[in-house]
Amino acid sequence: MDWISSPTSGLHGELCVPGDKSISHRAIMFAALAEGTSHVDGFLEGEDTRATAAIFARMGVRIETPSASRRVVHGVGLHGLAAPDGVLDCGNAGTGMRLLAGLLAGQRFDSTLSGDVSLSRRPMRRVIEPLAAMGAHVESEPGGLPPLRIRGGSALRGIDYELPVASAQVKSAVLLAGLYAQGETAVREPHPTRDYTERMLAAFGWPISFEPGWARLPGGHRLRATDVVVPADFSSAAFFLVAASLVPDSRLLLRAVGLNPRRTGLLDALRLMGADIREHDVREQGGERVADLEVRHAQLRGIDVPVALVPDMIDEFPILFVAAAAAAGTTAIRGAAELRVKESDRIAVMAKGLAALGVRIAETPDGAVIEGGPIGGGEVDSAGDHRCAMSLAVAAALARAPVRIGDCANVATSFPGFVELARGSGLRVEIATGR
Repeated sequence: MDWISSPTSGLHGELCVPGDKSISHRAIMFAALAEGTSHVDGFLEGEDTRATAAIFARMGVRIETPSASRRVVHGVGLHGLAAPDGVLDCGNAGTGMRLLAGLLAGQRFDSTLSGDVSLSRRPMRRVIEPLAAMGAHVESEPGGLPPLRIRGGSALRGIDYELPVASAQVKSAVLLAGLYAQGETAVREPHPTRDYTERMLAAFGWPISFEPGWARLPGGHRLRATDVVVPADFSSAAFFLVAASLVPDSRLLLRAVGLNPRRTGLLDALRLMGADIREHDVREQGGERVADLEVRHAQLRGIDVPVALVPDMIDEFPILFVAAAAAAGTTAIRGAAELRVKESDRIAVMAKGLAALGVRIAETPDGAVIEGGPIGGGEVDSAGDHRCAMSLAVAAALARAPVRIGDCANVATSFPGFVELARGSGLRVEIATGR
């Protein structure tokens, strides 16, 4: 699927972006392992999160869908999952695969986790190594690539693990294995990462201690059913925050956006660049900070992005590249080598795409140097990466001519309905028909 995205004038209105993908994954997982029935509202109806729900259904968990974005999960308890009758397909969900690896390491039965072509190229060794240290048996393809074959019946033991690279997914995998381990499991990070797993485990009644940069929990307890309200996904809101900042005569209000402090590095970076983004009705929802975000057009300026912000905005760098391309002056990004092993090599994909539109951009091993200026039309390739596709669609809103964006089907993994919502806000994005 290709898109055609065209220049536009002001963006206006109120938007409700879909539910947070990271929280939706975890809500299904913890509700499935809890004792009792949990209700999940605001569930992201994306292919990634549906894949996670389908995996638990195949392991004997009854999950009802009374209406869109709602799930009723009848938990089976920590040891109640049943052996699946075949390979468990995670689709494009790296979060799903890594967290499930930790969770399945503690089961009595064997299991295999697979994914699509993109996920099958993503490194899993960083999860396999700490799980092996806990006593798990996880086999992979050469290079630590999926599929992952997990042997059941392993006696897990708690460990004190220091992450070599900050990663919320690896941290979460170790903590989930720790639920089944004898003794205490602790994880320490070189930089604090998002703490959705820790917050949700606490909400489901597991005794866990955590602060930015570390978490600790004992094994041998149980999860109790609870209701979860999923906030709007900050990563999805990010495309509209940048679009309204860049397009003259814009004002958007984004409702009930999750503002977990380990997730909002882009907000800090945009404000350093001069963005006019205000928070209204700040409140707590299901243990997470949420607010309505009002964004107005502002002239952005280039900055040296503080390295300290990198772990808290790793998913938002593609759209930050676009903000930098339209800002006055030069923006330098460093410390973001993790971008090269996401759904695509996001540094390379965004550099190639923006360069094709006339932007002066130089790749570095762990980032890029981007000189703001005019953006032209043309054809670009998203490499099947949902965040790159949506970011390039926003760049086209400022272009001198329409932009054709190739390989956009994977947007459905994280943001179903993006095209319709974008058009409702004033962005001119169409699904291409023919050439």
